[in-house]
Amino acid sequence: MKNKYPLASLNALFMGLVLLVSTIGCKKNLPVDRESIGTDSRFTVSTYMPVLGRNTLFSDNFFVGNSSQPLTFKIINMRTRDGVAAKELIDNYPVQVWTKPYLGDEKSIAEIEAKRKIEHRPLFEIREHSGQFLMWSAANSSLVRTQPDSGYVFDVEMSNTGGRRYFRDLKLMPLKERAFEPSVLDPITGLSKYIGLTSASLINMSGEKTDIPLFNNDVGVLFKKVGNGNSITIKFVDSLYKPIDPKKFNLTKWDQLLHGFNMKMTSDSVKYDVAYPIPLIAYKTKYTNTLGDKAHLSFSYDRLGFGNFRQVASLNMDFAIYEKGDWLITIWFLNESPKFTND
Repeated sequence: MKNKYPLASLNALFMGLVLLVSTIGCKKNLPVDRESIGTDSRFTVSTYMPVLGRNTLFSDNFFVGNSSQPLTFKIINMRTRDGVAAKELIDNYPVQVWTKPYLGDEKSIAEIEAKRKIEHRPLFEIREHSGQFLMWSAANSSLVRTQPDSGYVFDVEMSNTGGRRYFRDLKLMPLKERAFEPSVLDPITGLSKYIGLTSASLINMSGEKTDIPLFNNDVGVLFKKVGNGNSITIKFVDSLYKPIDPKKFNLTKWDQLLHGFNMKMTSDSVKYDVAYPIPLIAYKTKYTNTLGDKAHLSFSYDRLGFGNFRQVASLNMDFAIYEKGDWLITIWFLNESPKFTND
């Protein structure tokens, strides 16, 4: 019988198989690529000064350079400036952690609380693969050293499968708690620098008696913790500290003023049940400023001015409260009340 495949074709097929096997064998012997630790990788911030009593994230603080990712970071040798191990920053404490994203459209405190839980973690920790530092709000000045104390020193180990590198003598110098912002407290001493007033901005508002425009220095804002619950009460007072009916701010969207619930309005004040801190996270919602790091309040009203022209006036303020409680925010017209009546 005649051979279906010529000898030359069989030889070519055999040589092809030999070449394929040889190629596979060579590939098996190729060296494996190793990850690298770049000599240019570095922390761009060496001293960290978080304000205690609030979650503080230090981001954009590490330059990756030529290091292969993913990287793994670990804080080691946390100590005081005199070399003593800082047990308060090594031990775990209960902290509140978000398990689902906060969106700003939650309909109750219960819905908000269902999105976070308590975990036990160090008060100051590093995010494992980014190098970002986080000081948890559970840290307070009864636990942690604060300025003017010289604070703490620590090292960071950075590693991947290619090796490891150490960054030595980074500094942690916390500041004392400030329960609200804008704050009247000195960041070092924790004492009040003023009589307790912060400012708000006024637009198109004039005085009741003088009909002269009112400006920022004509109004002050007082923050006072009056209980240990979960509420915010807002009230307006005149120069004699007598209440002004909030209903006079007739254009205010009271149901959208802040992310609060169960609003109760009287002739003296407006009260909301809230979850703390305020805002809950640094995230822009309809209740915050454009950066999302402060709650934004806007009170407005209209009146007919000279010539029967409609005038819209407003008072605006941005603030944050980090300490849970029943808080009273008093907006005090220091010299004279706004003019609400028509000309």
